[in-house]
Amino acid sequence: MGFLCAKLCTFAYRIIFMPNKMPNKIMYVFNKINKNIFSTFKNVAGSLIEYFSAKSFRYFIGLFVVIVSIITLFLPSAYVVEEPGPTQDVLAKSSGKYVIDVKNHHYKPGSKSGKLLLVTVNTSGIPGYEIPNLYAIASWFDSKKQVLPREVLVPVNQNASDYKKEITMQMRSSQSSAQVSALKYASSKLGVDVKNVKIKLHIDDIGGPSAGMMYALGILSKITNNDLAGGRTIAGTGTIDNSGKVGPIGGIRLKMISAKRDGASWFLAPNSNCNEVVGNIPQGLKVVSVKTLDDAYKALEKIKSGKNLESLKTCKAESGR
Repeated sequence: MGFLCAKLCTFAYRIIFMPNKMPNKIMYVFNKINKNIFSTFKNVAGSLIEYFSAKSFRYFIGLFVVIVSIITLFLPSAYVVEEPGPTQDVLAKSSGKYVIDVKNHHYKPGSKSGKLLLVTVNTSGIPGYEIPNLYAIASWFDSKKQVLPREVLVPVNQNASDYKKEITMQMRSSQSSAQVSALKYASSKLGVDVKNVKIKLHIDDIGGPSAGMMYALGILSKITNNDLAGGRTIAGTGTIDNSGKVGPIGGIRLKMISAKRDGASWFLAPNSNCNEVVGNIPQGLKVVSVKTLDDAYKALEKIKSGKNLESLKTCKAESGR
């Protein structure tokens, strides 16, 4: 191979720098190729000049607009795209660790233990995960996606590092409020001694405050050793404060899709999100409206017993106003 390369390099050198040393036959072929290439280039250039000379000014304006439009399609978008994300059973493990780890209590999941799913959305177009305009436009036509101006989710000029810190802080605050509200509820409403209870929460790659209510329900399920899901798969979402009040979240339509996809038959939704729930419930998913942790706990008890289900509060469009 080295010998062949050396020969080719020598041949090229002689053609370029020592043409008079080349055999006449080879030089004849080389000159012929050169002339053909030049002639072809000249003909093409002439044709292009003739073609564009015959076009009007409007044609060039239109061509310019088309070129700019194509370039724009691939520039970073000012929009974000949300779509159904993964779910996580708060009673189970994530990356080898229990999502809710309760010390000084003996939680014993039964063979028919149900699942309490927190639900998420995947968001593209946030700092560090920019998307082209073409993807944002295509997402407008996908019923399982939601397109929003970036400033709805991310403050103007916020970088990727600051955004990650913010959603991480929101998640930690949510986890703290979930623990406080759950322990208060267990002590005051259920008569559970919580003095020596220690709780650690583990979760990967999830940010924001929307899992608060499901964390609180998971904690209650574990410290009371009570399968609140009753062997079913129940999903839900909602922020929570220290007093147990459940607050609104974003992307609930997509979160209901995630819940149904992953096997949930029931879904607990913040009452303040009811206007977004009505008309968007996936077929086969039953949605219960809750305002407080007490509402959510009692709803799970009714679903578990299978009695008085008609008394469960459902979403109505006007109820969120």
